[in-house]
Amino acid sequence: MDAVIWGGAALTLLGVAGLLACVWMAWRAKTSGLTDEAIRQKLQRVVVLNLGALAVSALGLMAVVLGVMLS
Repeated sequence: MDAVIWGGAALTLLGVAGLLACVWMAWRAKTSGLTDEAIRQKLQRVVVLNLGALAVSALGLMAVVLGVMLS
């Protein structure tokens, strides 16, 4: 079960890194000086990546909880 716990922890950290990357990308889009439409398009892509990173993080946390419960 240690592999499930450590694998889940790695997935969680990967998801958190993705969330931080989304924050960085959104900040860069806001400060880029582009038009509102161009910023909106960039932020729509960030939203998709944000949801993916959140899903990866949630799956990792589920794996950690499952590993702890089974050990």
